[in-house]
Formats: sequence, C-alpha cells, structure tokens
Amino acid sequence: MTAASPDHRADLRDILAFYAEAGADEALAEEPVDRFAAVASRPAQLPEPSARAEPGLPTTRPPARARTENPPRSAPAPARPAAAVPDEAQAALARELAGKASTLAELHEAMASFDGCNLKFTAKNLVFADGNPEADLMLVGEAPGRDEDLEGLPFVGRSGQLLNRMLAAVGLDRNSAYIANVIPWRPPGNRTPTPHETEICRPFIERQIELVNPKVLVNLGGPSAKTLLNTTEGILRLRGNWRVHTTPSGTAIPAMPTLHPAYLLRTPAHKRLAWRDFIEVKMKLRSLQG
Repeated sequence: MTAASPDHRADLRDILAFYAEAGADEALAEEPVDRFAAVASRPAQLPEPSARAEPGLPTTRPPARARTENPPRSAPAPARPAAAVPDEAQAALARELAGKASTLAELHEAMASFDGCNLKFTAKNLVFADGNPEADLMLVGEAPGRDEDLEGLPFVGRSGQLLNRMLAAVGLDRNSAYIANVIPWRPPGNRTPTPHETEICRPFIERQIELVNPKVLVNLGGPSAKTLLNTTEGILRLRGNWRVHTTPSGTAIPAMPTLHPAYLLRTPAHKRLAWRDFIEVKMKLRSLQG
C-alpha cells in the first residue's frame, strides 16, 4: 500500500476526525515540521570523557566555565489572571453582576469583565447572542462549539445551518428570533460543562432571558432544558411538551424543550420530532400575537 493509495487517505481522514473530536482542531504552525529530518541534521555527539584516565595517557580536565557576577535573567512573562476555581462565591458574584444589569449592553459588559468562570481562560471569544432582541421567540442552547468560539456568535457551524433551516421551515429566521446559550464560553475540546460551571453561568442566561422577555422560549437540547426548567428528565421525555420558565422576577414564559440540532445531525430520523415541536412553537406564537 503506497502513501497515495485510497486506503491510506481513508486512514488519514479517520485520524484527523479523531483529533477533531478530541479538541485538537488548530495547527501550531503554518507549515508541517519533518521531525525525522530534524533529527538527521543534528551533529553527532562526542562521547563523554571517562572519569578514569587510561594507563599511559595524560589526564586532562576541561576548562572551567567563566563565571559572571550577575547571570542574565529572562524577562518575566506578562501577568495573566489566574483561572478561577468554580465555587459558590463565584456564583454569588455572577448573580450580583447579572442583577445589576438593566440592559443587554450592560449584561454583555458584565459578562466580558467577569473572571469567575475558568472556561473564559481557554475560550477565544465571549459568545453572547445573535438575532433580534425585540423578537417574540428566544432559543437557548448549551454552549458554543469551535466555529461559535472563533466568530463570537452562537449556532454558526453545521448545527447553526440546520437551525436556520428549521426556523425557515416555520416561516422564521434569525431576524425574528433571539439566540443564546446557557454557557457563553466554549469548553475546551467541546467537553460537557461541569455542574459548577453551569451554576456560575446560570444567573447570566436567566437575566438575559428576563431582559429580552420573549413570548416563547425554546430549549435546544437536554442541558438547556434541565438548567432553565429545573428538571432532571431526559430530552426525549421532555420534548414536545410545553413547560414554563420562571424568571428571577417571577415572569412565567411558555417553554418548548426540543432536540438540539447537533443531535439531529447525528440522528436524522428524529428530525420529524423537532419538526413537530417547531410547529407547536409557531402555533403558540400565533395565539399569543393574536
């Protein structure tokens, strides 16, 4: 089998797919490095001199290294805020900052300056929201992925493209909806956020929903539904059934849990279930707008 054979290319695709799933999705350099050539180009190392001289040969001692009174020191690295350990103090601070925000712009500023979630230090961008904040419909997912982290917008990758088609199927688009996530920073390697990380970020998304004040809320996926509807039921049991999200100020918002677009990409047969859910959402919006 040669390097250009179809089987070899298939193996390479599998390896690249494995790396992407593991979170290794960015190159460290613009050009590949041939490590074998680098090793071959190194000069041969001379053997270490023996500690004991051979008979008949004079002993020699390597010259001592010149000493300097003040050896040079490398410049200190620029200071970077230490990653926070998730705890109740950070969650309390998040609740305080979220409660003080009276507009979405103030909430965005508060989240951008908040250092209490360790996910912030591995993410590239804060993923706040997209769409129309005046819309009657708000959709909330779990956390950003790689594409979302790079662009700073929710649902812009393959899942976002499917979500756009789902909205279009019921006569909606991003101009008639507001889209956000429970977690505004991408977890490294797209891992599942920990319960502590979710609790720290919960006050921000709850305040975001409260400020948008949509007529209908759609929970995209189980984590969003469990966090915002205070339930432990699985998404396949939750979906298709109207629930209620209650804001911190006590406003009750009809909520429809449905399947996450990423799940639908892996399980296309369940798209029909999400279609039914979005039809329910469309009918609910019509009834509330009328």
